Amino acid sequence: MPDDCKAQPNEKIVIARKLEAEVFKAMRVPADCYTLLGDVDPSFVLSLSHPFRDLVEGEEDDGNNWNFDVPMLPGDHVTDDAGTGFVHTAPSHGDDDYQMGVKFNLPMTYNVMEDGSYRTDLPLFGGQAILTPEGKEGPANVSVIKQLAYAGALFAKGKLKHSYPHSWRSKAPLIYRNTPQWFAAIDRPVGDGLDTYGTTIRQRALTSIDKLVTWTPQTGRNRLYSMIEARPDWVLSRQRAWGVPLTCFTKIGAKPDDPDFLLRDPVVNQRILDAFEAEGADAWYVQGFKEKILGNQHDPNAYNQVFDILDVWFDSGSTHAFVLRDRADGSVDGLADLYLEGTDQHRGWFHSSMLQACGTIGRAPYRGVLTHGFTLDEKGMKMSKSLGNTVAPEKVIKESGADILRLWVAQSDYTADLRIGPEILKGVADSYRRLRNTMRFMLGSLADFTENDRVAPQDMPELEQLMLHRLAELDATVREGYAKYDFQGVFQAVFAFATIDLSAFYFDIRKDALYCDGDTAQRRAARTLLDLMFHRLTTWLAPVLVFTMEEVWLERYPGEESSVHLVDFPDTPGTWRNEALAAKWALIRRVRRVVTGALEVQRTAKVIGASLEAAPTVWVDQATADVLATVPLADICITSAVSVQVGAAPDGFTLEDVPGVQVDFAMAQGEKCDRCWKILPDVGTHAHAGVCARCDAALS
Repeated sequence: MPDDCKAQPNEKIVIARKLEAEVFKAMRVPADCYTLLGDVDPSFVLSLSHPFRDLVEGEEDDGNNWNFDVPMLPGDHVTDDAGTGFVHTAPSHGDDDYQMGVKFNLPMTYNVMEDGSYRTDLPLFGGQAILTPEGKEGPANVSVIKQLAYAGALFAKGKLKHSYPHSWRSKAPLIYRNTPQWFAAIDRPVGDGLDTYGTTIRQRALTSIDKLVTWTPQTGRNRLYSMIEARPDWVLSRQRAWGVPLTCFTKIGAKPDDPDFLLRDPVVNQRILDAFEAEGADAWYVQGFKEKILGNQHDPNAYNQVFDILDVWFDSGSTHAFVLRDRADGSVDGLADLYLEGTDQHRGWFHSSMLQACGTIGRAPYRGVLTHGFTLDEKGMKMSKSLGNTVAPEKVIKESGADILRLWVAQSDYTADLRIGPEILKGVADSYRRLRNTMRFMLGSLADFTENDRVAPQDMPELEQLMLHRLAELDATVREGYAKYDFQGVFQAVFAFATIDLSAFYFDIRKDALYCDGDTAQRRAARTLLDLMFHRLTTWLAPVLVFTMEEVWLERYPGEESSVHLVDFPDTPGTWRNEALAAKWALIRRVRRVVTGALEVQRTAKVIGASLEAAPTVWVDQATADVLATVPLADICITSAVSVQVGAAPDGFTLEDVPGVQVDFAMAQGEKCDRCWKILPDVGTHAHAGVCARCDAALS
């Protein structure tokens, strides 16, 4: 045998079959110097002697020696890719080892201190540094190897370079270290009598999630529920130089499970509260604080003052208490109506707030939780200054106004990640411009409107009653949407109404009456409707377009005390709903679409320049003709005249999605009214030259 070989003659060695050549090579044992005796069933090896056994005198397993046997256990994390097939297990150092310790009830050791050295009273290695403060290797590793060799327990040694955890801040190597901590036991009865929703923190939290909290979106419920359902106890303590202290005292010599381990004295607790109220949390670190707080009731020399700090998530999880519960302007019951944060807070603020509140008030601290995504650039990339794809809110506000930024949010699905960029903001600005034009039209038409002009809804023409029906439908949509924080749904509904129902339909039809009628019942009805719509649109949009709607409101109602933000949504009568009328006008609007399509063909061919130059004929069935006979179809189609015939035109214009309606184009007959621009036979036959009968009456 080579001189540097540690193996002894006739020694029996158990190793993984796959690794035998590698192991004997490392031991300097030639291939012809060992013989395979056979396989060993691992279950036959129940325990092994600790390699440092008998190096230090003392009773077996008294915590200060290694005079004990250790069990041999199966570990799924052990492989036969390298080594011997056996690994040393230290339950206090490393996750795999810790899980083995929990599974097999192994004792935890506390030999490594927070500075990276062995505890000073550890035999043989006490005080030696494993890692130096500079992150370099200390003398402890060499000392351990020497002791293994001295004990005859070292077959071979060598150097191995492998990856190792490092601090992401200092880049120094780390030691996994299991340390005593303070926990909130989430499966133990709290014992505070607040058991309506469960006796333990976990029970209360899961009940709150399912029964007491509204989640927006609903997927937030699933995320938090699954996290709390599977989570371990909450580690409350941290060992750092700054933070809020745990503010407790422990009895010297007592064990954590002893009843007098933690000092539980209401008088002492109140003194701590008073000191913190007067001096802040730093009072805990003032010299002599322990003696001052314990007073004559307890011997300061019998207690340790705990200098661990609280988990910072406990701090943030307590906000409901000092923001809502402990303030005169807080909520009556100390609960929040809504917690609002990003999707990452199911693991953070939402989570810690839930646990903290379930332990202190017996339920969730909030009635609702809303989560939003993160802001990305137009291509869906994370924003970065180095990439140059950031969008600064102040820049958007400076260039386009704050309402453009708010409208971008309202148009977006905030439950997912949101994209923003110049092109997206251009689209938002276009939507804003169209809404602003709608409000401008109403303001112009209501300039001199008074209560004397108001018309009762039942006395309005059908077109106005149809718009009242749409307002009643929209009122329900808006209220329900805001209640659910569905800002996108609210805006889409209001925007579609403003652009499709108003600008492209109602305003298009009624601008003739508003501009050209005299003081007629039709014009008064139209302006009454505009007033009703004004109050609803401004208040509905005020939560989103806060500045624009305030500007619009003050145009009609100026004054220091006036503000749209001091006005509630107007009550919309249910009697405005008229489903039968809506069905009738749905048919009329389909006919109007075909007429508009036929006129557009002639406009494209430059036969006409405006729809008032036309007097088409509409061919329909008898039932549709009867419906059309009840409305002023020429005004609705914005033509000078229109005739309705029952039957089918051989070559009439049609739309594929509106069957049964055909349109024959014809030019309007007569002269063009200088005032309303309609082409009518009677133009020029009235007292006022160049106008039709309607305009002559208005001028008179």
